[in-house]
Amino acid sequence: MILTKQFRCIHSASCVCTKGHLTEEVLFLVFNHLNWNPKLIVALSCVCKWFDDLAKRVLWKEFCRTRAPKMMLDLQSSGSHSVDGNWRALGKLLYILINIGRTRFSRTSGKSFLLPQCRTDVLYVSDPCEHLDQGDEGDVGFFRGIFKSFAMSKVRKMLISRSAPMHPTEVCPYCKARLWNMLAAKMIPSSASCRLGAYEDCIEYYVCLNGHVLGICTLLPLSDTDEASEE
Repeated sequence: MILTKQFRCIHSASCVCTKGHLTEEVLFLVFNHLNWNPKLIVALSCVCKWFDDLAKRVLWKEFCRTRAPKMMLDLQSSGSHSVDGNWRALGKLLYILINIGRTRFSRTSGKSFLLPQCRTDVLYVSDPCEHLDQGDEGDVGFFRGIFKSFAMSKVRKMLISRSAPMHPTEVCPYCKARLWNMLAAKMIPSSASCRLGAYEDCIEYYVCLNGHVLGICTLLPLSDTDEASEE
């Protein structure tokens, strides 16, 4: 892999990191040996803007490629060498899933979250992360996802044509972009509840301007889920 050499910190000429720090090629080899450890990537990003820039352009990209190689190939198959919202944003999304033991994304599952007229779009969605026995709210599931080429998607066009509302205060936790409310836009199909094993009227999810998805649902008890699957 050929990397552009940058030997000076882009933060300031007087930054202490300009005094003999490693080149990009060496750092690439070091983090490759460390299997692109996300905690160390975060730590390096905090040193200065030179290291932060390297992490955004190279390290988070390699982290994503090693954690979800097939999905990364598909997301870039349209000819783009980047992804919507940048690699660090996608790295955050994958990192959170890895920490809670859920790393599986499914393109097939993503179809269940799209209205029939939008199912030519490509959406990867994770399995729900279960938070059991949440009092009155019951068993809660959190799920995340990402669209391929969201700027060209039918979902985005429909959100705009319906003048779908944005969340008044919250932003995407991965890229800080504003969020569309899919429930308010009436764009959550009933198939989503079947895929999640959740109550149909207890699913809510948001899509940001860069195509990152985050949602929450109330999960059916296991016995009810089994019965629903048989039906």
